[in-house]
Amino acid sequence: MSLKVIISVAIFFCSVGMSAQETDLDLAEYYFKEGQFASAKLYYQDIYKKNTTNRVHEKYLQTLIALEEYDEAEKIAKKKLKRTIDKAKGHQDLGILYKTIGDYDASEEQFELAVKELQSGRSNASKLAREFINMSEFEFAEKTYSKAKKISVDGYPYYYEMANLKGQMGDHEQMVDEFLNLLEASPNYVQSVQNSFNRTLNVVENEDKAEMLKGKLLAKIQKVPEEPIFSELLIWLFQQEKNFSGALVQAKALDRRLQEDGLRVFNLGQLAKKNEDYNTAKDAYEYVVSKGPSNSYYISSRLELLKTLKIQVTSSFNYSGEDIIELETAYKDALLELGESSSTVMMMKELAHVQAFFGNKSEDAIDVLNRALEIPGVYDNIRSHLKLELGDILVYEGNVWEASLLFSQVELDFKEDALGHEGKFRNARVSYFTGDFEWAQSQLDVLKASTSKLIANDALDLSLLITDNLALDTIYKPMELFAQADLFIYQNQLDLAIEKVDSILSEYPAHSLTDEIHYSKYRIFMKKGQFENAADQLDQILLFYSEDIVADDAVFSLAELNETVFNDTVKASELYELILTDYTNSLYAIEARKRFRRLRGDVIN
Repeated sequence: MSLKVIISVAIFFCSVGMSAQETDLDLAEYYFKEGQFASAKLYYQDIYKKNTTNRVHEKYLQTLIALEEYDEAEKIAKKKLKRTIDKAKGHQDLGILYKTIGDYDASEEQFELAVKELQSGRSNASKLAREFINMSEFEFAEKTYSKAKKISVDGYPYYYEMANLKGQMGDHEQMVDEFLNLLEASPNYVQSVQNSFNRTLNVVENEDKAEMLKGKLLAKIQKVPEEPIFSELLIWLFQQEKNFSGALVQAKALDRRLQEDGLRVFNLGQLAKKNEDYNTAKDAYEYVVSKGPSNSYYISSRLELLKTLKIQVTSSFNYSGEDIIELETAYKDALLELGESSSTVMMMKELAHVQAFFGNKSEDAIDVLNRALEIPGVYDNIRSHLKLELGDILVYEGNVWEASLLFSQVELDFKEDALGHEGKFRNARVSYFTGDFEWAQSQLDVLKASTSKLIANDALDLSLLITDNLALDTIYKPMELFAQADLFIYQNQLDLAIEKVDSILSEYPAHSLTDEIHYSKYRIFMKKGQFENAADQLDQILLFYSEDIVADDAVFSLAELNETVFNDTVKASELYELILTDYTNSLYAIEARKRFRRLRGDVIN
């Protein structure tokens, strides 16, 4: 037989043998995974005679332990220890076996030897420590990392691994120390550290842990003042607690120390305003404004400061004429300083809104907006916002047709955009005010699918009002009167609005609009600052119309009234809970749950 043939035959039989061995190994692993250890052993004991790789050894060892064949398990573990290069893993395997059979002294001795035999390298340390952690041998995992740090060739400090280990051990103070050491060496780990603090310390709900973290951060700031990461982390902690004033103190200090441009403080002001902490928001904006007109965020901060003042004044329901004059003067002073330009047109828009809807100066407001629209270099989307505001003021003045032209321009310029949808909605509302309900309904049907949730909800509310009160009623007069009353409310002609809705009640008793009429009167009395009368109207809805479409609006509004005006948090809490139990599909459900939990004493993240 030629040499070539002999080699071919040898290769064939060798491949057949290897294929058979692989098949046996697959079967062994299948039985192992299925927990059929006796069947697995039948294959492993033959395979192990020829194949002592880690893959086979570990599964065979676990199989013997599962079958409680400890003598055989100890025998192969010791054999492996003698021939393996990785002595640490060999001692660990033997220690696991002794622990399983209850020989804890022998187990600890082997674990100590495992740590002693550990070779340098992160992979070696990670594998050994991970196995110790899996069997809850945290002290040996800690010893592993300590040893690895000592023998490290590249100086890797194992801060991250040690911090996570300490967290698992429940030693949160040491965990924090290790994480802070990590950040001092590698600030880019800040997001991972924040996630760990939220997950392990639960700083939002656990005041003691938050205070402990705060103390350690302050100590680090004093020790290494040149490292900004600890101040940034303290700002983050204050934000988690919704303590925006505390965060602002740190943000200002960091801004000064790093000679920043105020962006950090400006962003904090935005966050405080979003969370209705208007005093802190004002402080933040005033700080940025104090940097002077040359600062990049000067104009934005002036505008946001004015917006915050406007919210504080106009959302209280009890502002005075003097308050509005002071607010208008603040806007005018800012514009006098900065000038009327493409950079300040939104400030002009805000001024016009205050003048028209709160100061009864519609002509002045229209003049301001017309000047703004003539300024060159204004972006098209900003120009459309100015047109929408001007249209609103023209509706307020009763000039609905000219307003409709402006809304149509915006709709055409931004057909597939939220701005265009806003123009379409306001046009639909004009049609509703003027009694063209069918046209209004056709526009609202389109808007109910708007990508803007706010517009879609507004469109749905108005659509329901129309369909609910016209579907079964061939008499349009009550709906026309109601729409006129809505227009009077919009125009702040509150006494005329009351006359209109009361005329519906007297001429058309028990009409389907009755619940909406009570809700309209609630809105009117709120604008007048007559809060008891406003609450009475909501009570009427809850008492007689609890199944109608404005019922959930009434419940939520009454809850809000009790919470913010009457300071009856018990009644408010009951009403918020009523939304959750009886009006589960309400758009107010999410906000009601949040407020109910807050009044109950929960800490809301």
